[in-house]
Amino acid sequence: MGPEERAITPVDDVRRQDPSRTVAGGAARLHSQAFEILAGRVRSGSLPAGTRLLESRVAAEFGISRAPVRQALTALAEAGLVARGEGRGYVVRGRDGEAAPARDAPAPVRLRSQASWEGIYGDVEMNIVSRTALCAWRVVEADLAKHHGVSRTVAREVVARLHQRGVIRKDARSRWYAPGLTPDYVAELYEMRWTLEPLALAKAAPLVPRDVVAGARARIAVAVAQAGTLDGPALDALEADLHDVILGYCPHRTLLEAVRLYQSLLVAHRFLYRWNPALYPTEPFLPEHLQVLCALDAGDAAHAAVALEAHLRASLARANARLQAVKRGSRPEPLPYLKPLPG
Repeated sequence: MGPEERAITPVDDVRRQDPSRTVAGGAARLHSQAFEILAGRVRSGSLPAGTRLLESRVAAEFGISRAPVRQALTALAEAGLVARGEGRGYVVRGRDGEAAPARDAPAPVRLRSQASWEGIYGDVEMNIVSRTALCAWRVVEADLAKHHGVSRTVAREVVARLHQRGVIRKDARSRWYAPGLTPDYVAELYEMRWTLEPLALAKAAPLVPRDVVAGARARIAVAVAQAGTLDGPALDALEADLHDVILGYCPHRTLLEAVRLYQSLLVAHRFLYRWNPALYPTEPFLPEHLQVLCALDAGDAAHAAVALEAHLRASLARANARLQAVKRGSRPEPLPYLKPLPG
């Protein structure tokens, strides 16, 4: 299955930081799908540098209106994948960030409307994963359906997807539960991250536009100089530059999906930063990210991968410290379909 054929799921919308992802409503769902397909083609090379993307043509080939296409193309430009062409449309950027002479190309695929379960999946997954910092949780399918005003069939599909993603499991009595982020479990998840993410970075490195790396490096350099004033959203955006945007250029989709899984199971960074943004006087990941980005900017993918592994190994203890702080101070809103389990 190629990038243009991959199903677009709300978990992608929650975990990735592309400008197309934080959306709501039918048109927004279509523009998110359009962004995913086009971005996947650019990164895989099936839409090579210089390809012209015309709003009207993409809309016609996708079978959607021009409004979501316009949003998707704007998001592609913000992500550094395309640039405004001379005259009409956008032109796919080359690996050096420069656009080659333009040529037209269709996008022959029809987008689908969002399935019923997708409308609530993102919220349900985030609500569960963010609370696993506190303890393990029983997940009650009937209460999930009632809370979101959907049928049991829809709730069952959501639960099935959560199980497929590794978010929930079945106990010995076949009841659904989300395991808590104990120190041992967190260590397992981080071991998977420092095994997979450096490999994904090495594969992504040749495909990341130079201006994307340079921009991320510049933002980190500024952040290091202003480290004492950074708030939670700023820290989350800096994390996303490396772990979401740059790793997102990895052309190996199965590997990238595995990376996303282990990232998502470790609780969204924005949740942790919201509860304890000032856990450290100066956020330790800033110079570590800078080292990775400097190596990428110098074209040394091997050194960048080594630096990323070292960063993730060092992050394990800090992640556990943040999770312990959340346990001491977090009081999330109760949800009827989540029952805390003793542990």
